[in-house]
Amino acid sequence: MPKARRRKLPVTLAEKRGSSSTRRTSRTVIRKFHSLLKQQQGAQGDTLANVNREIEELGGLETYQRMSCIGQSSDRGGGSEKVLIGWLKQLGWAAADRKEKGKHRLLEVGAVRPDNYRACASWMNVTAIDLHPRHPSILEQDFLLMDHQSKHRGAWDIISLSLVLNFIPDGKDRGRALIQAHSMLRSGGLCFLSLPLPCVNNSRYMTLEHMRELMDMIGFSQLEERWKPGGKMIYWLYQKRPLQRAESRVDERFSRKKVLRQGDRNNFCVLLV
Repeated sequence: MPKARRRKLPVTLAEKRGSSSTRRTSRTVIRKFHSLLKQQQGAQGDTLANVNREIEELGGLETYQRMSCIGQSSDRGGGSEKVLIGWLKQLGWAAADRKEKGKHRLLEVGAVRPDNYRACASWMNVTAIDLHPRHPSILEQDFLLMDHQSKHRGAWDIISLSLVLNFIPDGKDRGRALIQAHSMLRSGGLCFLSLPLPCVNNSRYMTLEHMRELMDMIGFSQLEERWKPGGKMIYWLYQKRPLQRAESRVDERFSRKKVLRQGDRNNFCVLLV
């Protein structure tokens, strides 16, 4: 007797059942989003319009966030917060009881899920924000519009910018976000940063060394870096140090685009102005 063939399910139904199809679909959509965003960087005119149309046809930011939620589920090994939590524990920031000193204040920018740091509730207070939140516990807030000169100046112990810079379309605004994070952190505070690896190792304007020197120019000392050849992501942990008078003037290397590598590469860049 021939073996009965399993009936294929639509993607929407497969997602409800939590099948491996969901995981494959999420990876495919996220990769496509990243590819289109890279094309968007150097596109103009009709080419730019076509790229934007493809992004909208994929479902726009809402679809990306939904697929990111799938990617951050426990059966996928969690999201980038696990990297940050591991580093915080290594640094001794994860004390079980911080009643005397008070809990660490974490600002999670671009939050997709509201409970990423639920296991850290005994030593961390988390404020999660996003431009278009998908959960009522995530505040609707544009990070670049936060008052970093007074209200939020030095107000945070940790700021997470995980997969944030690559969704800011302008290189100068990416630089503003990093400078603002420095301003909003207390002295000795930590900035967690993650990007798709090609943003750094396959950009004509960026290299690992250039990124390290740029962050140093802003006033961040690199504590940790994690990536692997052929991998998809890169993670960093930086610590804020006070800016010296000589560092207050931006080096010309970081204020304008400079081709660092030739070949078929993307146009991702970070500029300081």
